[in-house]
Order: sequence, then C-alpha cells, then structure tokens
Amino acid sequence: MRKLPITLAIGDYDQTRDVATGEVPIQGVSLNVLYLRPEEMFFRFTFFREWDVSEMSMGKYVSLRSQNDESIAAIPVFPSRAFRHSMLYVREGGHITRPEQLKGARIGVPEWAQTAVIYARGYLSHQAQVPLESVEWVQAGVNDAGRVEKVKLKLPSGVNLRAEPTRSLNDMLLAGDIDAALSARPPRAFGKGIRRLFSDYEQVEAAYFKETGIFPIMHVIAIKADVLQQHPWLAMNLYKAFEEAKRRSLERLSDITAAHAPLAWLPSYTERLKKLFGEDFWPYGLEPNRTTLQAFVDFAYEQGVCHRRLELEELFPKQVLASFKV
Repeated sequence: MRKLPITLAIGDYDQTRDVATGEVPIQGVSLNVLYLRPEEMFFRFTFFREWDVSEMSMGKYVSLRSQNDESIAAIPVFPSRAFRHSMLYVREGGHITRPEQLKGARIGVPEWAQTAVIYARGYLSHQAQVPLESVEWVQAGVNDAGRVEKVKLKLPSGVNLRAEPTRSLNDMLLAGDIDAALSARPPRAFGKGIRRLFSDYEQVEAAYFKETGIFPIMHVIAIKADVLQQHPWLAMNLYKAFEEAKRRSLERLSDITAAHAPLAWLPSYTERLKKLFGEDFWPYGLEPNRTTLQAFVDFAYEQGVCHRRLELEELFPKQVLASFKV
C-alpha cells in the first residue's frame, strides 16, 4: 500500500527527533522533514501554507481560530514550552529593577501576537499589576527593523500600540527610547548594555508555576485542513508518533548509565523536574494541559489577539480528544 507523502516543518528538538529521523514511524506516512528556525517557519506557513504539517506559533493559531479560520487544525502536541520571565529586558544601569515599575513605561514587543509576548503580558497584567492600557507599547523587530504582525488584531479599548518599522527594539532600548523589551530571542546587546529584569528567573518561574499551574506552551503541531479532510486518520497517527518520540526522549534524559547530552548531572536535573511538574513533565493532550491552555486563550482574548473567547475543545480535531479503551 502506498504511503501518504507528508512534508513536516519543525525545529530540531530531542523530544520530536525520533519522528523526524524515522526512528518512530508515522503509520501510513512517508515523511519529508524541513528543519527551520521559528521565525522563518511561522512566516512561510502562516502566509503561504508551503507544507502539509508544521510547528506553529500558539498565538497565531488561536488568533486564526478566533476569526473562524479553519484552514489549519492543530493536534495537542507541544514541541516548545518555556517560561517567559527571562524575556523581560531592560537597560543596564537603568532605574527599572522590579516588574511593577513597568506601569506607565514604554515597552517594546517583536509582535503583539507572539506567543511568548502573550504569556509575558499575562504575567505583567495579573501578577505584577501592570495594566495593558497603562503602557505605551511599541512593535518592532528585536535586532532587525521591518518585522510585521502576521495576524489581524482586535486591540482592547485604551491600549496604545504603535509600530516602528525602521528601528529595532535592541537599538531603541539602548538609546532610551523604550524602557523595556519583551523578547523570546535575546537582543543583540544583551550583556553589553542590556540585561534581564530577573537575573534569578529560574526561581521566579518555578514560583510562578507553583502559584498558577501554568507551564507555558509556545508551539503546537498544525495540519493543513484540506490534507486532514482527505486523510482524517492522519491527526491521531501523528499524535501517537509524537507521543512515543517524547516518551523515548524523557527516558533518555533519565538514563544515568550514559550521557545523552553534553551536560553533567542531566538525570538528577530530570528528577528535579519530575518533582516540580510530575512524572511526565512535558505532557501532550488537552486534559493534562487544561490549566495552561485556558490561561493562554484568556490572555489572548484580553489582549486582543483572539477576536472572541475560545472553548478549548475548538482548538483540536475531535479524533484526538478521544481514545478507544480495551
């Protein structure tokens, strides 16, 4: 039987690598893999849908869903997760030393709908008590001028956002034209005039998880809807393969017999993660991630990334939200 040819664009992650290499096959699929950086991957897939299955920005995905765009459908596989307190950058020697001081400040973002920025603004609004409307928001590329939004926004009343198409956040922050920047990718001058607001971000992020139960989901796996309509079995087969690849990855990280990455004490660090997050500290599926996903779609709606409130069950095809029992 001829296998379905599928092109997948994804980053090079240990938890997905066994799918990409074919070590864990996707039943019924002949896989072609493109390894791309997130910025290029999201730009090309969002605007041009150049391949069948793609790692996708969670922010852009929920925005499209809220606008009733059903041209892609995601499965609850999350290749990238990251806490984002580490992405708050300020000038070295500046007056801002605490997040509460960002009320009334000028803050730069690479894109309003960037997933990491949505989580960071959610933290500022809900934990640091920095209302969205109290900030002068500036959109620009982190290190290069000319970056643009990729989805349509519906900004809340009172929110002030302006684009700076000819400058970068890095340069504006160094010049004092903005007071802080939110960026998943460090500015070019990090350590040379720019510093993190939280130098002890790991401790801050662990405390945030204990308080809220939120382990931020950055990216999701999305399938072109026309491909899924023709081959509805593809969603679950992809999900099962990625779940198995992730299981093998966590098993490697826990292996004390040999080093599976050039890091000392990796298994003991893995044990620390299990104590904080649970035995499966990188869960896929809707139910294990309901707290995080609900917080995210709430943040996205509050911030005008989502045009309406979303139900979590709208995000994923029904065939990956149920499973058979023996």
